Amino acid sequence: MAVKKKCLIMYVDEDYRWTVEDEVQEGHQRQPHHEHGKQCAMLAERLRDHGFDVQVENSFEPLDDAPLLAKVDLIVPNQTGGKIPIDQLRNFSAAVQGGVGLAGFHAGMGDWERNKEPGKPGFQHMTGGQYVMHYGGDDLKFEVNIVDREHYITRGLNDFTIQSEQWWMLVDPANHVLATTPFPVAGKDGPHVPNGHVDMPVAWTRYFGQGRVFFTSLGHHVRDLERDDVGGLVLRGFMWAANAEGAQR
Repeated sequence: MAVKKKCLIMYVDEDYRWTVEDEVQEGHQRQPHHEHGKQCAMLAERLRDHGFDVQVENSFEPLDDAPLLAKVDLIVPNQTGGKIPIDQLRNFSAAVQGGVGLAGFHAGMGDWERNKEPGKPGFQHMTGGQYVMHYGGDDLKFEVNIVDREHYITRGLNDFTIQSEQWWMLVDPANHVLATTPFPVAGKDGPHVPNGHVDMPVAWTRYFGQGRVFFTSLGHHVRDLERDDVGGLVLRGFMWAANAEGAQR
């Protein structure tokens, strides 16, 4: 019997920084902008269905435990606007460089604050990108175009349209791009518009030392992850990053 892959998922509850002000003024119950707990519970169950041993933590304290990190096959962080202390970053970076996979989606991994130890690579160098801005709100209709149709993560996946957040990213040129989204969307202005058409990476893979890294800027809504296309992309990205059986390419 094959040994189960081990996955560590860490998240923090939404801090309501992104609550819509008029809803608060009208006395409505505040709703989280990103439902990290629901997202992680859903993805943990899917990974278990594929034979993973999944540990879900409602904090990032496991990053203090370097021996624990070295024993897992995949780490999934999920925190909007996250900032990692240097001691935890050392452990995190060492684990991935040593061969532990790293995978994430949307703000959970792409919206962390830039921080690094002087003279060493920082979190963004490990993940391959950084969120900058999204235009058109969180229900903008935009296209996602598959670039590499032969990769394990995207094989059999067709181009699709989604209504969600479309992210402008700063992206490492060393990334292997799997899918892109066209900017600008008509009528959604921003300071990028004078530059003309841009195919912005929306999903990619990379290596950091011996570790495999997967990221997609999709996954803002729980409903996005419930879609066959987005949900399948994320699940296969996680399996690839964990170097699961059959997910080598």
